[in-house]
Amino acid sequence: MPDLHPAGQAFRLPTWTPGSYLIREFARHFVDVRAECAGAPVAVRKTSRDVWQVAPCIGSVSLIAEVYAFDLSVRAAYPDQTRGYFNGPSVFVWLVEHEERPCDVEIIAPMSDACHNWRFATSLPRSGAEPYGFGRYAAANYDELIDHPVEMSSFMLAHFEAGGARHDIAVSGQHHGDLERLARDFARLAQSQIDLFGGAPVSRVPFDYYLFQVLAAEAARGGLEHRASTSLVCKRDELPQRGVSEEYRDLLGLASHEYFLIWNVKRIKPAAFVPYDLTRENYTAQLWALEGDRVLLRRSDARPLRPDRGVRLPGARRPQLHDAAPHPWPSEATRRGVELRGNRRRAFGLDLSAFFADYVCGTRELPLAELLRSFAVDLNLRPRERDKDSFDLTLEAAPQDTSS
Repeated sequence: MPDLHPAGQAFRLPTWTPGSYLIREFARHFVDVRAECAGAPVAVRKTSRDVWQVAPCIGSVSLIAEVYAFDLSVRAAYPDQTRGYFNGPSVFVWLVEHEERPCDVEIIAPMSDACHNWRFATSLPRSGAEPYGFGRYAAANYDELIDHPVEMSSFMLAHFEAGGARHDIAVSGQHHGDLERLARDFARLAQSQIDLFGGAPVSRVPFDYYLFQVLAAEAARGGLEHRASTSLVCKRDELPQRGVSEEYRDLLGLASHEYFLIWNVKRIKPAAFVPYDLTRENYTAQLWALEGDRVLLRRSDARPLRPDRGVRLPGARRPQLHDAAPHPWPSEATRRGVELRGNRRRAFGLDLSAFFADYVCGTRELPLAELLRSFAVDLNLRPRERDKDSFDLTLEAAPQDTSS
């Protein structure tokens, strides 16, 4: 790094990763940090929990860190002799006041004989590296650098085309999954979402290449979206084999959720996230719309259902849920039930005491079928098919009346 700060260059590590909004304190895993200037050791001190400052010097500075990595999730890093993975915010520091400078990355292959057949899977743009190979990669700035996680192993590969772009599926871990079928099904769910956001059949995606990184594990599960890739962890029996199992549906649902976030989080985001402040919590009241479980419903005439359609009430503005629920935690809501009912009455202009008595404090069933009918949706319940099912809901678009 040239053009160092005259008082000594500072390096900083994120405290959380975009897409997973809890404070993670990745710096706690940096167990040893040292620095060199023009090839000679130079003093480095930790000025806060996630900032290291190098003593003033003349010449290029290198920061060398030993990082504890034993996290099988999609948020951090994990290397052993079977595979390696890292998510950028957990290992890449940024140069304070130089976040917008281009970044060059060189990934060196492990020397162990156990890793001789490893390949390299990332959506980070290549800058000299061969496809699926170790070597040099590049990013336009720090924000791009940390948005392309890396998978290293003897993974299996599948491919498909959707939205005019190549999509790869790199599957690590022991499994007996049918990757050809996985690619066909991923292609269908991908193109349906591309068309939804593109507004027309056979729309195109806002990237040239996309990567699904899949780890087939014993029991872990999770996913994290990125601008041109997603990292998924699933149980190995969730990969497709014969038939369509509930486990495979779970994997398709996870992949669909993360792919949807290409638009709904990565490119459509709250103003509080522009730009991300990775040094502290970023507060927003809109995560329910971005990261909550969602069902995409479409009418038979292919017009998307309006997500804001709900109770229509007279007034100068349409009240929002948080207007009526300033205390969202269930325990708080229980203690302050009277206040919550009063807040809702003030917000919506209705006396909802009977509703609370019947459906919140009482045991009456919500009239879901009647309420959903106004959205042209039929509600169908099915018997539970497996022990882990607690409640299952199937929503199907009802036929439209085209007589008028």
